[in-house]
Amino acid sequence: MIDRIQRVIDIVVATFMLVLTAPLMLAVAAVVAWRLGRPVLFRQPRPGLNGRVFTMVKFRTMRDVDPARGLVTDADRMTRLGRILRATSVDELPTFINILRGDMSLVGPRPLLVRYLERYTPEQARRHLVRPGLTGLAQVRGRNSLAWEDKFALDVWYVDHRSLALNARIMMETVLTVVRRDGIAADGEVTMPEFRGPANA
Repeated sequence: MIDRIQRVIDIVVATFMLVLTAPLMLAVAAVVAWRLGRPVLFRQPRPGLNGRVFTMVKFRTMRDVDPARGLVTDADRMTRLGRILRATSVDELPTFINILRGDMSLVGPRPLLVRYLERYTPEQARRHLVRPGLTGLAQVRGRNSLAWEDKFALDVWYVDHRSLALNARIMMETVLTVVRRDGIAADGEVTMPEFRGPANA
């Protein structure tokens, strides 16, 4: 029952937000095209429900890889515009398209990289038993300042305890997290260091 109700909520909210933020997204797209060139959207395969891969869309925040210009790492490629978009979470606005399609939900574990799938423990892999979310429990409990193991533990706890009331609370706390710009990046990182597998492996 919770899945059906949450899906209706996802469709209504995603549709409303896409309409409401359309002027802002057009403006951001124009600025990204001017400063970074085309395409203005960043597309990347991510694992969703039950590990099924989908293409997530966001606004571009980085320059293309160019070893000749020293643009190799994320830190090298990140732009001032990109930092602003990420700090305000405006880069995430196109992701409402993924929610409308059913690839994602408003709330759930954040979709990570496909190559991480083989690195999870069986317990950590349970984070894929629900649709990934635009925001989630880990995002309002520290975001990228959390260690991977702590983040995954929160994801699995959410899977076991999720409810409409919990989702509503996470959404409200997300607004405060975005306003305060909490946990945007881990220390010394643009976002998070790569997940290499369990710490005790």
